[in-house]
Amino acid sequence: MLRRNVMMGLGMALVAACAPRQSTVGADGLPVQRIYRITDRDAQEIPYRMLDGVNTLRQAAGAVPVALNAQLNAAAATHSRDMAIQNRPWHFGSDGSSPVDRLTRVGYPGKLVGEVISESYETELETLAAWMEDPQTRSVILDPTATQLGLAWFQEDSGKLWWTMVLAR
Repeated sequence: MLRRNVMMGLGMALVAACAPRQSTVGADGLPVQRIYRITDRDAQEIPYRMLDGVNTLRQAAGAVPVALNAQLNAAAATHSRDMAIQNRPWHFGSDGSSPVDRLTRVGYPGKLVGEVISESYETELETLAAWMEDPQTRSVILDPTATQLGLAWFQEDSGKLWWTMVLAR
């Protein structure tokens, strides 16, 4: 009886091992891109997760924390959508607007510290990590004069995300 149970167990394990598995490596040998879909719940939490991440990094660098700003969020949202329309990550709008122009349009009374952008399929924290690896975007995020932060994204049906973060004072 014991032998029969062991043989059945081994047989079931063998059959399970033959089941198709989802590959994490594509035919080209590169990792298969996984898509991060932003849900309504995520949309509520993302700005605060990003703010916590940014402020943790700023604290470690000796910089003051930044606060979310609705006007900066609006400027970032306009730019994220515009980058998707243009299908390229860059700092100029399809109408030629600069980050400073976008802050003026939303009525922000302060000064721009910098804008960081990304075209990805990654979460907000993976995007923040990528920004921190680049010396230029890292310097914007950790700029000690920044006191305000705006964050927005636009997600295409394909799952591609266009991220914009604006820091200002």
